[in-house]
Amino acid sequence: MDNYLLISALAKPDAALLEQFTRAIKEGGGRIIECRACALGSEFSILMLLSGNWDAIAKIEDMLPRLENKLSMSIRAKRTEPVKESGNLMPYAIDVVSLDNAGIVHDIVDFLSVNKISIHDIHANTYRAINTGAPMMSLHITINISAGKSIAAIRTDFMDFCDQHNLHAIMEPVK
Repeated sequence: MDNYLLISALAKPDAALLEQFTRAIKEGGGRIIECRACALGSEFSILMLLSGNWDAIAKIEDMLPRLENKLSMSIRAKRTEPVKESGNLMPYAIDVVSLDNAGIVHDIVDFLSVNKISIHDIHANTYRAINTGAPMMSLHITINISAGKSIAAIRTDFMDFCDQHNLHAIMEPVK
């Protein structure tokens, strides 16, 4: 029976960091189930879900403090369980582009929360428009909608919300 470990880590960007980190997990007998890693500001962020037998996960937990010192990282780890899939959820993708306004990510997350729509994944970034240099925001969210809810009603309400906030958005099923 597999055990699961969630790891979050922060470090200064280093070309060899991720290679050394993943090598340590491999040598500890862990298997990377999911991984997200990216530079955020002047830090490099890693978020991983590992699985392995009890011994492998215990070995990885035991080596994390040494790895933290060796790689000059800040590491947090927590035992977890796999997601219990529900057959009555439909995955949808939302893509939003707009001028970068403070609070817009919160407003969208709030809309989803009020409508009891769970967020599976969210990715936001800002950039400058090529032609005008205007500050822009791009947001991609994967959501799960209960099969008992009206997709048409949710989509209509969301598009009305986006129109009110001057957001360009697309909401479509994940294929």
